[in-house]
Amino acid sequence: MWSREELDRYARHMILPEVGPEGQARLKAASVLVVGAGGLGSPLLMYLAAAGVGRIGIVEDDVVDLSNLQRQVLYGTADVGRPKAEAAAERLAALNPHVRVEAHPHRLTSENALELFGSYDVIVDASDNFPTRYLVNDAAVLTDKPLVYGAIHRFDGQVSVFHHQGGPCYRCLFPKPPKPGSVPSCAQAGVFGVLPGVVGSLMATEVLKLLLGIGRPLSGRLLLYDGLEAEFRELKVARDPACPVCGEHPTVHELVDYEAFCGEDRGPT
Repeated sequence: MWSREELDRYARHMILPEVGPEGQARLKAASVLVVGAGGLGSPLLMYLAAAGVGRIGIVEDDVVDLSNLQRQVLYGTADVGRPKAEAAAERLAALNPHVRVEAHPHRLTSENALELFGSYDVIVDASDNFPTRYLVNDAAVLTDKPLVYGAIHRFDGQVSVFHHQGGPCYRCLFPKPPKPGSVPSCAQAGVFGVLPGVVGSLMATEVLKLLLGIGRPLSGRLLLYDGLEAEFRELKVARDPACPVCGEHPTVHELVDYEAFCGEDRGPT
């Protein structure tokens, strides 16, 4: 089952009692879809590929900009102007040729999300806008997929696991989106360059734990990181029985126009 090269590559995993050859085989057989290949997606994707996750999908419709390189370590100067999904897939293949990388160089929409999510084991939200976050959450619940979530702002980050073994979903924590313009984007407020590395690595840790079935996932917990104070805090998140998506009597049975739901008009990108 394993080539000599693979045994050498994954040796430090295989000697862990919690992983072993059986766990590494689970990673090889697993599939993960990552929505967003920017600041959070960069370290996350690299660690998933390095760990030997067998099939990795990337949904990203943006191109590499020079301003990205301060934090999006998946790309180099020569990638400026290239589609991120294409450049990311090339970089991951170079990192680990045993991993199958599937690039989806288009925006995630209500029309394509369910079909995309259906063929992956775990979904990861590494996006940077609220319409996509609500879309990813609802599609994950409707396709019954666990969702690893992360977000960053200036010097702060947060990580959680949603819709895992009866746990809460994103809407249980954030029932309604913020008012348009009330939360500035990274382009407007800035972001500390190393922050996505910290948060993205934590997200990758949660993905691997889910795939391996080890440890205690961040389901029902929101981990907060303050980069300036070097502090972690944890908030409990309860499943809302009245949640319209994952509650006892859900009212959301199909995907909607999430730009309209969030009161935004993203327009073409």
